[in-house]
Amino acid sequence: MDAASSKFSVWFIVFVLLSSHVYAAEGLESSNPCVDGTYNNSGRRCCRCSTGQYVKDHCTTDLQYGKCERCPRKTYSSQPNKLKSCEPCTSCKDTNANLEEKEPCTSAVDAKCQCKQDHYCSSGTETCRLCNPCKECPEGIKLACSAHNNTVCNDKIEEVNNNGVIIGVGSLIGVLLVALSAYCIWKCYRKRTLTQRFNPDQLTSAADVEMQPLKAPVVDLQRHVPDIAKELGWKDMQDVARRSGISEKDIQSCRLNHRDDSQEQTIQLLNIWLEKEGKEASKNLIRILEQNDKRATAETVMKILSSSQHPA
Repeated sequence: MDAASSKFSVWFIVFVLLSSHVYAAEGLESSNPCVDGTYNNSGRRCCRCSTGQYVKDHCTTDLQYGKCERCPRKTYSSQPNKLKSCEPCTSCKDTNANLEEKEPCTSAVDAKCQCKQDHYCSSGTETCRLCNPCKECPEGIKLACSAHNNTVCNDKIEEVNNNGVIIGVGSLIGVLLVALSAYCIWKCYRKRTLTQRFNPDQLTSAADVEMQPLKAPVVDLQRHVPDIAKELGWKDMQDVARRSGISEKDIQSCRLNHRDDSQEQTIQLLNIWLEKEGKEASKNLIRILEQNDKRATAETVMKILSSSQHPA
């Protein structure tokens, strides 16, 4: 009987000790006012500031809050913290990124950006830093452009496999080409004959003069950039840039930088082209325009260049 009594006493003491420990832990937890946890500072455990706030002053008493203040405008904190400042909000106003604000920044949540209309993001992530223009489809749209996918165009119409139609069209084109060639030969012969009739001593006809390549002076084009850009226009300037190996990315960048001003687009692209071509820019410009069947434009540019014959 004494052994059983002793065994009961031991278990009773263990139960009392465990209960005391649990109650003590619960009492300590209930006395902790730090809802979002604590951090250590100068040997004290301070309460973390809530989401949307930052720590202006640390606590002076253990398990107490310091001075927490709301994040200033255009900053945020997305979780409880011990930071002395908030994070800057993301800006969606980068002109060249083609972004716009989807959700504004608050003290607790960063701003969210999205692509502007008719643009898409190719990164495949929720956060996008650069949007590209959606592809245009002259043959029709198969799948519309979305936030993360470019436009999918319809398949091109297959060629008609009717041999009779193909042969007929080919024959018609051949006849037209022969007729056009005969007309051009006749016109040149007639012009040469008339020239020699009224000026027998002149061995070179006007047509021969027109066929001679223009000889551009080597001059500094920089002072003539506005006048040349006005004469070329955006379309011809793009052709010159592509023939000179300027990347499509640089060309489109000029277009996006001055979306509603074709003159400024042309000036910026012309300056990029001049930097690439260097000293021979004036000669190369005239040569490329002639190769593009833009002789009239080339002659006008020659007049602009001849207005100030200062060697480059």
